[in-house]
Parts: sequence; structure tokens; C-alpha cells
Amino acid sequence: MTNGVSNFPRLYLMQVVVAPSVPCYLVQTQDGKNVLIDSGLPAQMPEGFQLPANLPPPQFGKNVVEQLAELGLQPGDIDLLICTHFDLDHSGHHDAFTNAELVVQRSHYELARSGYQRFAANRSHWDHPALRYRLIDGDTELLPGIELIETSGHTVGHQSALVRLPETGAVLLTIDAIALQQQFRPDRELSPFDEKNLEVVQASARKLIDIAQREQALVIFGHDTEQWQTLKKAPEFYS
Repeated sequence: MTNGVSNFPRLYLMQVVVAPSVPCYLVQTQDGKNVLIDSGLPAQMPEGFQLPANLPPPQFGKNVVEQLAELGLQPGDIDLLICTHFDLDHSGHHDAFTNAELVVQRSHYELARSGYQRFAANRSHWDHPALRYRLIDGDTELLPGIELIETSGHTVGHQSALVRLPETGAVLLTIDAIALQQQFRPDRELSPFDEKNLEVVQASARKLIDIAQREQALVIFGHDTEQWQTLKKAPEFYS
């Protein structure tokens, strides 16, 4: 790799919190584009923010900027930042990537900008005035080999991602539409972090199950700490 650019597609899994697992992802494309998916927790938690009482204290790893540096990349090298949604653990470093174009579902962006309380604590990171957004509507082929999949339910306008690699094949990043492997079923129940619309949650689950079966995909569940113990993490990669 030279100057942080690979000469063939790669997918890096970056675990910014080891337990419970909180990831970011980097896709390097055939033509040298660097595509980041989510940016993890902010360096400082918003004042008054508290983790749910049922969660253990987090075991932090290196943040997304530090892990990119280990791959020879700076924030300015990121061409596209896919915003799956604006929850605190997914958008905490968005404002570091002012050179990138940020890609988000229109319905999600408009909900967040309306002042929706769920995303207010982290607004300074995802609504920084220097950021440039591209708003999309529904399933979208972002680049050859990268598809964005609208998967509302966890929140309005949540999106997952399908990455196709020459050796590994298809990799389905469910993000928070299916946060844990045990939820990967058509009748999955609501989690405490989902919007209270079971019909929409289950429709997105069925959509992802159908894609996984059709593509024979490796399915990665972002917050499944047990699964992440078995996966290759950066600086290793899938190709």
C-alpha cells in the first residue's frame, strides 16, 4: 500500500469500542477512493450523557482517526463518508471529515435537522457548517461494489451497506438494523434502542435476510461483541 491507497478493493473493520462492540468501516475501491462508513463515538461525551444502566462500562479502542492513521490515512484522504444514522456512537467524529462528501438518507437528515431530540446531543459533530451532504432516497448504488440499503426501523432513514469484494464476495453490514446475530430473523423483536414500530423493524430484517441469502454474503453485525472476536480487524482486511 502506498500513501494509504490499495491497488485492489479492501474492507477494513475498525473496532473503536471493543466491548460492547462499536465499529467503523473503511472501503478502499479499485480506483483509489477511500470510503468511510460511520465515525464512532466523539472524543468527549456530551454533558449529562449516561449509558443505559444495563450496559457494562465500555472498553475503548483507538478512535477512527487514530486507526486511519495506522493505515497511512488522514481525515482529508477520505472521499466519502457514509452516514448510516446520527446516533452518538455512529457520528461522533463526522466533523473531522470536512474534505469528504457525506452520504445520508434524505428522510433521516431532515428528521435530524428538524430538532429531533434523539440526535440533538451530537449535533455539533454531524451538523458542522463545513460538512457537505449528499441526500439520497432509498436503496442506492453509491459506487461499483458499494450499495446502500434503506433499512428504517432502528430510526427513520437508517441505512445498511452491501460491499462486494473480489475474493471474499459480498459482505453485508447490517449496522443497527440488525445489531446482534440473535436478531437476524424475520420476526425479530424490538430492542430498547429501536423506534417503536415493529412492522417497519421486521420489514427491514426480512429485507436484509433476503439480500444475505441471495448474495451468499458474509453478514457483519455491528454491535455483536462475540462475532467481532472472530473477525479480521484493521490493519488486517477483507479483499
